[in-house]
Amino acid sequence: MSTSVYNRKDRASVDTLRLLAVDMVEAARSGHPGLPLGASPLVYVLWTRFLKHDPGCPKWPNRDRFVLSPGHGSALLYALLHLVGYDISMDELKRFRQFGSITSGHPEYGLTPGVEVSTGPLGHGMAMGVGLAMAERYMGARFNRPDATLFDHYTYGLVSDGDLMEGVTSEAASLAGTQCLGKLIYLYDDNHMTIEGSTDLAFSEDVRARFLAYSWQVIVVSDGNDLASIHLAIENARANTEKPSLIMCRTKLGAGSPRENTSRAHGEPLGPEALAKTREFYGYGDKPPFFIDDRVLRNFRDRTKVHETARLEWYEHFSGYATSYPAEYKELTRRLEGRLPEITLTADFPKDKKIATRTASGLMLNTIARQMPELLGGSADLGPSNKTELLDFGSFLPFNPAGRNIHFGVREQAMGAIVNGLTVYQGIRSFGSTFFVFSDFIRPSVRLACLMNLKSIFIFTHDSIGVGEDGPTHQPVEQLASFRVMPGLTVIRPADAYETAVLWPIILEIDGPTALVLSRQDLPVLHPDDYPAVLTGPVKGGYVISDCPGEPEAIILATGSEVCLALEVQKRLSGQRKIRVVSLPSWEIFEAQDKSYRDEVLPPNVGRRLALEMGSSFGWERYTGPQGKMISVDIFGHSAPAEELIAEFGFTPENAEAKVLELFD
Repeated sequence: MSTSVYNRKDRASVDTLRLLAVDMVEAARSGHPGLPLGASPLVYVLWTRFLKHDPGCPKWPNRDRFVLSPGHGSALLYALLHLVGYDISMDELKRFRQFGSITSGHPEYGLTPGVEVSTGPLGHGMAMGVGLAMAERYMGARFNRPDATLFDHYTYGLVSDGDLMEGVTSEAASLAGTQCLGKLIYLYDDNHMTIEGSTDLAFSEDVRARFLAYSWQVIVVSDGNDLASIHLAIENARANTEKPSLIMCRTKLGAGSPRENTSRAHGEPLGPEALAKTREFYGYGDKPPFFIDDRVLRNFRDRTKVHETARLEWYEHFSGYATSYPAEYKELTRRLEGRLPEITLTADFPKDKKIATRTASGLMLNTIARQMPELLGGSADLGPSNKTELLDFGSFLPFNPAGRNIHFGVREQAMGAIVNGLTVYQGIRSFGSTFFVFSDFIRPSVRLACLMNLKSIFIFTHDSIGVGEDGPTHQPVEQLASFRVMPGLTVIRPADAYETAVLWPIILEIDGPTALVLSRQDLPVLHPDDYPAVLTGPVKGGYVISDCPGEPEAIILATGSEVCLALEVQKRLSGQRKIRVVSLPSWEIFEAQDKSYRDEVLPPNVGRRLALEMGSSFGWERYTGPQGKMISVDIFGHSAPAEELIAEFGFTPENAEAKVLELFD
């Protein structure tokens, strides 16, 4: 191994990167100057000597991925992207953190060229990087051939002390070690400082020993300014293909500024006086803000140009692949373009058998998997219970990289982030699953999926107090309401096996993430012979599943298992009152329909409405209106057999019938 010779031009390039980022913070009068001042040497070596990318083609499939997990250091990333040639102008650098700019306070996927994932919640970038590394290995196993290698890139990232404190990082790092992700390399900005002061206050662990225990390779660079040592460390990390690598680089927060090694360097502008002293320290005292020497700019751009050649060679290689492997080429092209395959789903559930929606979902998921090779995912050690096991496709493991069942272990937080990392990768659709009550562990990743508009699929089972004897720790109450208020998330809670089957193809088409919420308990099948609308209505999110003769006098609205209860009440009152039953499996899909359709389903002149849902009543007023009533669960549950518990909370035909009749008082 050899280290590249680093000279004064490289030093000037590092210092330009530092000061460009600090100037952005100063111009915005907000931001984080400490990380760019300390970590610039790390990313400079990585981006100019190792990272395989092409600013002219940011979506090149075989590019190396870089994740800035401490997203608060975004000024460093934007300055770097500008210098190497991405479409980020100097004007955009000067508009850092301003409304409408593409240089927002934390990196945003889809907004800024060269940003692979949205980061900011510490630890999540690191965990999404694990998903990206898993994706590279899976795509290589699927499409590489002895004479044709299409996927052989690395996933790199910068992580901070704060990242390593977060629990999601521990979960993701543990799984990465188990999976032997040797092409995953993280540079650790080991500056020993947090907002509150020295890391000794709250982070005294031996990070090296911890990651060695996770089966990582750990390399220590004692001086984070030593470019040659950083270079050698990355070379050594790349040489170990059996283990992920953590390169611990001892740095100084706010290096070269009057606030060096102080917590004040973290999250506020240096101010004119301290900035002037910092510029003097780096020999830029006589230069204006945002100064870039032509030689420095050429240095960055010239070192990036070599990858343009690599990218062109890759596409030429891909054209030859089309001739040698036409079927694989056709599939890969479809997947890279984000087009779904033709999927045929048939559903034929018996009338006289009760089926849990988790069971029906599992049947559909397996049928889809057989026709959609890009679908892979798993569960937080609950596959048999969530019904998410892909029965014919093996486990994703180091010795079986083409397996499509990912064993996340009891790591819900990491699972959510890794699913996002897999999904953001071109050519893959991914899902993760757990009990609905444990969705709270996944919530930050669901939110990031919404922000990034990813098509991540989150499957949640055991959706209500119907969990029964496991008690209130396992009975979701507030989760439905809390997910429904999340912008960009489509929440689906189907009523039976047929609604589940009809809605699965819609889930694949939705432009954004989905939360599919399913029952543990078996439910009656709403057979099309009796309820023909069940075959078409669910795709609109809300529909009349059973109507009455003429204009309705009252409407019962329900989701999930409670739809059957609504239908029972309708039957009981059929000789007395004209009752319409509306199933609302997805508020978001229903609200996307035009007003005329929504008014057709829920006529504004029918004010007598009863809503049934075994969860919080929050939000239902939009459908029940001022005259309406609701049977809901607004306290935590109890430990008891499910049928007894459901009755205790009033979800019985007798109680629901009485509530409807009260509407007429």
